[in-house]
Amino acid sequence: MYVAQPIKWTDGGVVMLDQRRLPSEEISYTYTGYQDVAKAIREMVIRGAPAIGVAAAMGVAIGVQNSSAESLEELRAEFPVILDTLARTRPTAVDLFWALDRMKSRFAELSAQTSDLARIKQALVEEAKAVHLEKRATDEAIGRFGAEFMPRDGRVMTQCNAGALATGGIGTALGVIQVAVEQGKKLHVLVPETRPYLQGARLTAWELHRSNIPLTLITDNMVGHFLKTGNVSAIVTGADRIAANGDTANKIGTYQIAVLAREHDVPFYIAAPVSTFDLSIASGEQIPIEERSSAEVTQIQGMRIAPDVHAAHPAFDVTPSRYIAAIFTERGVAKAPYTESLKLLAASIPVPVI
Repeated sequence: MYVAQPIKWTDGGVVMLDQRRLPSEEISYTYTGYQDVAKAIREMVIRGAPAIGVAAAMGVAIGVQNSSAESLEELRAEFPVILDTLARTRPTAVDLFWALDRMKSRFAELSAQTSDLARIKQALVEEAKAVHLEKRATDEAIGRFGAEFMPRDGRVMTQCNAGALATGGIGTALGVIQVAVEQGKKLHVLVPETRPYLQGARLTAWELHRSNIPLTLITDNMVGHFLKTGNVSAIVTGADRIAANGDTANKIGTYQIAVLAREHDVPFYIAAPVSTFDLSIASGEQIPIEERSSAEVTQIQGMRIAPDVHAAHPAFDVTPSRYIAAIFTERGVAKAPYTESLKLLAASIPVPVI
């Protein structure tokens, strides 16, 4: 199984694989300042909710490590600026804010215990590394729970990229597929291209091909046709934010796939860590939707494909929970009513799967 490494911590800085250049080039950059990490998140050098969370944690660590503060008071004054810079990168993926809150809590704990800046800096580096390691373990657990719902032999569909590139582990949705294949299940994956950024075509197809998992790349407007005629057994996608009632934000185009899945009696699943839950909001109507540049629609990697006109680019849409058959997490599988099952999983209480 091929597992991409989108991000890693090194003594020289945070190293990220530039996902904008895939699949034609594999180029990595080293970032030595939190402002540069923030820019890399914003410009999608790294993307995918869990991976963005890892990058944010490492951004905080590199910011504190390279701070010129000479006292704890000076570092306390600088710390909110680091957090705010990273928080303003991408609004929809709640893993970003989960990671920042975790680093903030760790800093508060440390600063209450000691004024030794070297100790605080090293502890925050270790915390960022721990976030990364935990995401890897989370992916594997999600994969084990979700694999049980995959067909023994059949076609499955995904959307966007929820593989190793998006998480820093084995992936959420693709992790489910990877584990199912390792268990001996014979899966063939239908991969919509995912316009306008082509994460399906450029990234998911690349990961599956590297892992020798059979796939067919399709354009986004072929989804209905293949759900009607292609004997699709299941659909599994990742998530960027899950509201208390189970409404789920994922890459634009996910909602229409879920609606079509219901029409054709194909179960639609979400694979996501508990850190993706946002139980502070009642429904998906309260999820902020990132609006990205028109140029990402009118151009593909710098090549113009449309006139210089305004193009809409909501980066995400929200799938109502009524279309979701189950949500696979590292703590178990949630089913409707999600207002109850998600709350139990968030509290680390097992949910019976019926």
